[in-house]
Amino acid sequence: MRNRYLSDKRFVGSAILLGTLCLMALLASMIAPFPYDEVGVGPNLAAPAPGFLMGTDVLGRDLFSRVLFGARVSLAVGFCTAGFSLILGTLTGALAGFFGGRTDRMIMAVVDIFYIFPMLLLAILLSLLFGRGFFGIFISIGMTTWVTQARLVRALVLQARELPYVEAGRAIGLTPVRILFQHILPNLMGPMIVSLTFQIPNNILTESFLSFIGLGLQPPYASWGTLANEGFRGMLSYPHLMIFPGLALFLTMLGFHFLGDSLRDILDPKSQVGSHTNP
Repeated sequence: MRNRYLSDKRFVGSAILLGTLCLMALLASMIAPFPYDEVGVGPNLAAPAPGFLMGTDVLGRDLFSRVLFGARVSLAVGFCTAGFSLILGTLTGALAGFFGGRTDRMIMAVVDIFYIFPMLLLAILLSLLFGRGFFGIFISIGMTTWVTQARLVRALVLQARELPYVEAGRAIGLTPVRILFQHILPNLMGPMIVSLTFQIPNNILTESFLSFIGLGLQPPYASWGTLANEGFRGMLSYPHLMIFPGLALFLTMLGFHFLGDSLRDILDPKSQVGSHTNP
């Protein structure tokens, strides 16, 4: 299995890219040459130069420092909201798929209520309701994305509960909870991990959109969305204000896309069987 990971260039390249971005975000306070919110560290709206690798913004703040700290915020939002969606979606989807009947109908009725609303519209409404801080962003994104995970897990559990190893567990007297959480869900980790790798960039993009339209984190906090919002106003005259936050967001989306594609191929049982049967 280890060789399958290392031999996949998409996995290796995306893992290096995302690992570098995450490491830079964690070490932002050590790497950044200036505090992200310090005003007047350089000339206002300076172009990229050796002293300011990405230039400065309208208040003379170092854009490189702000992009680094923006990575910390954007990645934290993406991972935390995806984790929330994974936990809530997995629990609800697994219970609905395994027990069926009235439990399934009740849970899926709630899922369908959330699912019929356009995700961005619901995220905007929730951000207005819970505010524009970290908690508001967490709730507005987490509560709009868990339903996708719930529907996926339910479909997987519906298939898995009819497999022979589940029937064997029932035959030897295992409780339904033990069968579900110790036998079924561990065997579904592959598709769930792949789904998570696509969910994280979607959540980052949603946070960036909310911040871009002014419903996300408010200054002086910096995320890639808030930086893009600030840079959009002067994009024609000072394109560096928009290019560098947009480039960071693009590279993150690209990295997660290739990571998800490669994991989907690596963790696919059919591809593993094919690799063993080939001479």
